Amino acid sequence: MIVSCVFIAVKPEYLEDFMKATKLNHENSLLEPGNLRFDILQQMEDKCKFTFYEAYMDENAISAHKNTLHYLKWKEAVEPFMAEPRKSKLHFVIYPDELSKW
Repeated sequence: MIVSCVFIAVKPEYLEDFMKATKLNHENSLLEPGNLRFDILQQMEDKCKFTFYEAYMDENAISAHKNTLHYLKWKEAVEPFMAEPRKSKLHFVIYPDELSKW
């Protein structure tokens, strides 16, 4: 299992539009066969900063996600909303190590 943490900063004037587009991406991402989690987190001290916590079965599931129509639409829609380029880091899942605990 692999987790991708994506860090996003949004321009304040686009916050509402970003959240609307992101909700659609979230809902559709949860339907992907290799997706285990797709959590959208908003910082408490800066409401324009987000972390996406995305858990996938394997690298193939990550690649499949990045080729879905809903992801490509989201990426194009939110690009102008970004205050800076998105950053992401991949992590191996150590615990929970059993799929049933996800």
